[in-house]
Amino acid sequence: MNLAPTITTARLKLRHHVMQDFALLHNVMGSERSRFMGGPFSLKDSWQTIASEVGSWSLLGFGSWAIERSEDCKLVGQVGINRPAHYPEAEIGWMLLDQFEGHGYVTEAAYAALNWAWKQGFETLVSYITPGNDGSVAVARRLGAKRDAYAPLPQGETPSETIVYRHLATNADGGMETYR
Repeated sequence: MNLAPTITTARLKLRHHVMQDFALLHNVMGSERSRFMGGPFSLKDSWQTIASEVGSWSLLGFGSWAIERSEDCKLVGQVGINRPAHYPEAEIGWMLLDQFEGHGYVTEAAYAALNWAWKQGFETLVSYITPGNDGSVAVARRLGAKRDAYAPLPQGETPSETIVYRHLATNADGGMETYR
């Protein structure tokens, strides 16, 4: 089984998920906060989503990381590069636990994940965002993504349900400068 590589930033560690992460992530996925991700999710659907993102490392060589705060090893959320079967392109997405919003953690983690992706040879990634999810739009823009009205959508979705922001590798020698 392939594990997610560990990536460190100034304040965070991106690491492979462990079982203790599941309950905390399900608290988000099972709540109204997940309405922009197709939720709220049942316990079963949360399990299947998280397990598929963890298993993606073995199947595709990329997937989701747990985001852990370095100062106290607290789980703050997850960031991932995923491409389930119904996605036409690989996506970078993110999720934060309630109490950790507003500190720039997801932007810092996503920059690190993007840098990793560029070094692996990805030239582009997308973020599929539900209209009205202004927080995720703001993160995508901070990461340098631009809206792509011509990008193909996940199977069964319409432009009224999903907007696409495109992230591009900025150069051939490793992408964006590491987030500070």
